[in-house]
Amino acid sequence: MTGFDANANRRLSAKLHRRVCLVLTEDSLLAEEVLARKKLSAEVAGRLSDKVVLIRPGRIDAVLDELRKMGHTPQVVGKIGDPRS
Repeated sequence: MTGFDANANRRLSAKLHRRVCLVLTEDSLLAEEVLARKKLSAEVAGRLSDKVVLIRPGRIDAVLDELRKMGHTPQVVGKIGDPRS
């Protein structure tokens, strides 16, 4: 058959997360470091890719504080309550 897509009948599963924040890292090693740190891993709702971690609702400030303690300088874009968002 021409034009037949063998994957057309495959179903994809997806999980919907509401009000989560994303932590985008420059490389996958930093994402692994976030997941390995006990205080941070408790705040993780999931992983979107090797460089993107989902943070549980309402926990971004705790994550930002912990990242700063680790010596990182996170940049925040579109934080709730921020007039830029």
